[in-house]
Amino acid sequence: MAATAQDPSAPLRGPEKKDEDRDDETEYSPFYAIEKGAVLQEARCFNDPHIDSRRCQQVITKLLYLLTQGETLTKKEASEVFFSVTKLYQSKDANLRRMVYLVIKDVCPGSDEVIIITSSLMKDMNSKTDLYRSNAIRVLCSITDSQLLGQIERYLKQAIVDKAPVVASAVLVSALHLLGNNAEIVKRWTNEIQEAVNSKSNMVQFHGVALLHALRAGDRLAVSKLVTSLTQKNVRSSLAQCLLVRYVAQVISESTNVGAGPRPFYSWLESCLRHKGEMVIMEAARAIVNMPEVTQRELQPAVTVLQLFLTSSKPTLRFAAVRTLNKVAMTHPTAVQSCNLDLEALISDTNRTIATLAITTLLKTGNESSVERLLKQIGSFMSDIADDFKIVVVEAIRTLCLKFPQKYRALMNFLSNVLREDGGFEYKRAIVDSILILIKDIPDAKEPGLAHLCEFIEDCEFTYLSTQILHVLGDEGPKTKDPSRYIRFIYNRIILENATVRAAAVSSLAKFGALVEDLRERVKVLLSRALHDNDDEVRDRATLHLAELNGLAGGPAAINVQWNIPAKNLEKSLRAYLQNGTDAPFDLSCVPKALPQAPPKEQKKKNSSAPAKPPPVAASEYADTLQRIPQLSSLGEVFKSAEPLLLTEEETEYSIALVVHIFEAHVLLQFNCSNTVAEQVLENVNVVVDLSEAEGFEEEVTVPLARMEYGSLGQCYVLLKREASSMTLGKLGACMQFTVKEIDPSTGEAEEEGYEDEYQLEDIDIGAANYIKATPLGNWRRMWEDTSPDSEVADDYGLGVREGLQDAVDAVVSILGMCPCDGTDAVPPNARSHTVLLSGTFVGDVQALARVSFGIDMHRNVAMKLVTRSESPDVSAAIHQIIQS
Repeated sequence: MAATAQDPSAPLRGPEKKDEDRDDETEYSPFYAIEKGAVLQEARCFNDPHIDSRRCQQVITKLLYLLTQGETLTKKEASEVFFSVTKLYQSKDANLRRMVYLVIKDVCPGSDEVIIITSSLMKDMNSKTDLYRSNAIRVLCSITDSQLLGQIERYLKQAIVDKAPVVASAVLVSALHLLGNNAEIVKRWTNEIQEAVNSKSNMVQFHGVALLHALRAGDRLAVSKLVTSLTQKNVRSSLAQCLLVRYVAQVISESTNVGAGPRPFYSWLESCLRHKGEMVIMEAARAIVNMPEVTQRELQPAVTVLQLFLTSSKPTLRFAAVRTLNKVAMTHPTAVQSCNLDLEALISDTNRTIATLAITTLLKTGNESSVERLLKQIGSFMSDIADDFKIVVVEAIRTLCLKFPQKYRALMNFLSNVLREDGGFEYKRAIVDSILILIKDIPDAKEPGLAHLCEFIEDCEFTYLSTQILHVLGDEGPKTKDPSRYIRFIYNRIILENATVRAAAVSSLAKFGALVEDLRERVKVLLSRALHDNDDEVRDRATLHLAELNGLAGGPAAINVQWNIPAKNLEKSLRAYLQNGTDAPFDLSCVPKALPQAPPKEQKKKNSSAPAKPPPVAASEYADTLQRIPQLSSLGEVFKSAEPLLLTEEETEYSIALVVHIFEAHVLLQFNCSNTVAEQVLENVNVVVDLSEAEGFEEEVTVPLARMEYGSLGQCYVLLKREASSMTLGKLGACMQFTVKEIDPSTGEAEEEGYEDEYQLEDIDIGAANYIKATPLGNWRRMWEDTSPDSEVADDYGLGVREGLQDAVDAVVSILGMCPCDGTDAVPPNARSHTVLLSGTFVGDVQALARVSFGIDMHRNVAMKLVTRSESPDVSAAIHQIIQS
């Protein structure tokens, strides 16, 4: 435990080295580098004749830490720890007893071992100490099965109406966890739960309301009736009242009579705005603000209450109010204008987060005349807030500039000033993106914006931003009144920057030479100086662009032509050019733009054991191919096409690859069939799918393959119907059936008579990953904040030993099939932890987000935490199902 004591055998170190070590030590937690084996050895102290309560508590804490970090115990280890822990019951130390309760729940003993501890827990349930009774109930409900739960049901029902609030709450919370596997038992406690709702204890009433709602959560009508009855009662607990407000908001959002009359429960929500509890008032105001298609009249009472909270002495209330008003200002800015005076007073708030939200709200609701004054106030505290809030301010300024385009000069100057200040990559990228949007949408802002970007790249430390700006300069600079003013800034990058930026600067400079004839000769001189660069990419670009500007390889206009030559064709042409030994320059126009296809006669001459593999079908060609099949032409747009999956072993007589296409209400199985036996031809090829283990699918159409010759590739299809926009999962059996006809060696033609045969294929697994496609996002973090936390699902996973974090990241991204955002798929060198931000779209156009945190220890064991959010909780859980499967 003496972590700071110096080892006398350690070598003496200087003061600087000692300070560095002390700084490094502060980064580690108290549990750094603890190992399961060592902790299990320490756990033997549980068996000591004289129990050291303090030491036992420390060991249990280490055990709990390991378990929460994803460490698992084998059955033998769990049994040994469990039996040792049970001996601690003889201790009278209350703190140790509480730790024992915790570790019993997390060790997860087997059904045989539970019986051993049950008697002790039952004894604690009847104890006179309320703390022991409540904890014993929690543990019993966590470790017992349905059979044993039925035996203690009578005790649990009595505990719900116990006079001690801590005991009653323990049963109610345990019942919430029991609903998953023992819902029928919990439903029998309805009368007792109703009594708990009328309890004088605020916490008991809160848990009772939550449990009553959980029991009816699957029935919309039952939830509506429950909400109706609770709103008519006097719910004293502020926590329960907040919970009830949320349930009312849910009922309102699910109602279908929006605009057809008064909303259900709106008058009750409005009455909550006059509640004596500030927490309830705030919750009711948020519920009104978030109502679908809320009107200005409905918003007014909530905005009035929030305006009062803006002047509260409590920072939490001020923050909650200004944050809610900020959200209202996005859709109903005029409703918030009455709060502008109070919001301006918050600009000088000592809490910079509140000040940031106030200023961004004012930017959304302010008028044109107040723009300069607001910008001056913003500049006074921009350096005092975190980058996340700076990004919010920048986005608000961008919105304001698009709203008042005539104020672009003041707003553009502000953005350029903050661009020169210190800040991280995300912050600087937000500013650059804002300037680029203003350049695109406001013609008068183009030249000032380009000038500001040129000044920024003179001292830009981010390669990505430099290359992005250079690309824009190459596209927009030649179209300005004085293109020559940008040449100096671009050429400086060729001299001063790294290879990636130098290459981008060469391409940007070449566009000026191609589009501005007066500058062409001077640009050639500058490009010629890059011919001796120490990076081959820079040299190659300079050589290519000089050749283009000199009239070779298509002329100056070729610089702006999109590259459409296949790399394989270019390589083949270059090899032929080098082999010929000619002195004539290489001509790109002679390179064929279509991929060559091997003629059928050449394919027949090849050995039957190694036929030519037909080229794979590009993903973009699937839609066109399917539209040409009459039975499939009416399916609509393909949501996602999976990568081909081989259903046969390699080097077998038949090669069958599966491509799964997902449509709105169908799943199409495309079988790419290839015959590798030269002595036979297959006719009437069809795949029979077994749906006995896949409920929810119904076979609708089968499209057979008429003829499958040696070395050729053909497709047969099976169309399965499912519920529209649903995520139907299942495992399908598959068998290929066909007619075999032998080839006559003398004529090379197939015989007239054949025989029926079949070939068993691998099972087909339609998983959740088939229903999600990668979708890039411009602002992942903003989308994450806007997605309801109620849909969040989090879990920890162990990925075992990996080569490194990059290997683990690549594997998880590939399995999930989602799109990495903000460049987070690249792991920094020697990183011990990393977070990847992913986005995707599930069938039915449901947006899904995932935040995946990785960590690696000294033994290269990788642990992962996956947190998902979506518009649908089922989709959030489905992403975890992909990992678990």
